Amino acid sequence: MIKKYESGDKSQLSPHFNVQEFRCKCGKEHEILIAEELVDKLEKLYSALNCSKIIVTSGYRCTAHDKAVGGSGTGQHTKGNAADICCYGQDGQPISSKTVCCMAQDISFNGIANITAEYKYTHVDVRTGSKWYGDEIKDTSTVTSDFYSYFGISKSKEPLMKGIDVSVHNGSINWQKVKNAGIQFAILRAGYGRELSQKDARFEENYRNAKAVGIPVGAYWYSYAMSEDEARLEADVFLSVIKGKQFEMPVYFDLEEKKQFDLGKEKVSAIMRAFLEKVEKAGYFVGLYGSASSLTTHTADDIKSRYTIWLAHWTEQTNYSGAYGIWQYSSEGKVNGISGNVDIDICYNDFPTIIKNKKLNGFGNEQISTPEPGGTTANVTVKIGNETYKGNLAKV
Repeated sequence: MIKKYESGDKSQLSPHFNVQEFRCKCGKEHEILIAEELVDKLEKLYSALNCSKIIVTSGYRCTAHDKAVGGSGTGQHTKGNAADICCYGQDGQPISSKTVCCMAQDISFNGIANITAEYKYTHVDVRTGSKWYGDEIKDTSTVTSDFYSYFGISKSKEPLMKGIDVSVHNGSINWQKVKNAGIQFAILRAGYGRELSQKDARFEENYRNAKAVGIPVGAYWYSYAMSEDEARLEADVFLSVIKGKQFEMPVYFDLEEKKQFDLGKEKVSAIMRAFLEKVEKAGYFVGLYGSASSLTTHTADDIKSRYTIWLAHWTEQTNYSGAYGIWQYSSEGKVNGISGNVDIDICYNDFPTIIKNKKLNGFGNEQISTPEPGGTTANVTVKIGNETYKGNLAKV
């Protein structure tokens, strides 16, 4: 049922929403239309996401204002059926629009869309008839029938895969034994710093042998950057190291040096953006590695909303309330095939499917064969335009 309110009405519609929050932003005095169902479902969303607050950035719109902001003048906002919102968690940080879209789908909003590239704002409405599940950074059409699949998010928040992350410090690894031990993915250190000589000494070996036994892999680059320019130099080296390879899991930026954090949140976030944006533009599904503390105190909201998070929190049950795709929960794991301790991770998202569907991380036109363990050559098929090239490449 659509209810009408006078422009100055300050009635409380529900425990967390007031009439004035839905007032048209045109600045003129006119009635406000609000659907009771919209408010009811917003309250359900508030509870389901355990919000500290939901800010309505746009509620009812008169025809003139709807047209002024790019609407048709007859859309759901003009009927009182819609709200553009930003949801905040108990930590005071915005909840990613990816998470909001999925939960809004569960609550049965018929119109749902991510609004911005920062994945901070979400459109929801209670239209009748066919559903509209959109992503406005793409276009205005329906992009999916299921946001969980579209964003690669586990609906149950149950672990999908158990994995490890390794570097030269883990020594020589028997990847067949690792696979037999139940490990389903691995994140490999590609290197650190801004020099090609700082490539991880076992990266090629780990990549080759993990791929040879069918373990999905990702990569990360450890940062010492103290400025945006240095971060871009690190990104350049990282890209040169991973070029020509395929990664079923995301590639990550790892920033955790104290001297970097001493720069403060604003400068640290700028360093993060510089690296992440450059690697993303090169065609990779990128993410950020960080501790629960650094993600809260030194990472800007737009970064956490836009990029997938690899959370480092060595505990039995994390209390980090932000969104994350992988959780590194221990640095003292034991896995057959690896001597000593190894970092253990659990993954909640179906990254291999989403990355391959988006043709990122090397899964475009290029077809790269799986190398044999310890091999020195690989047979490669590469398609460039309408031409296909085949041949053996030698290890260098």
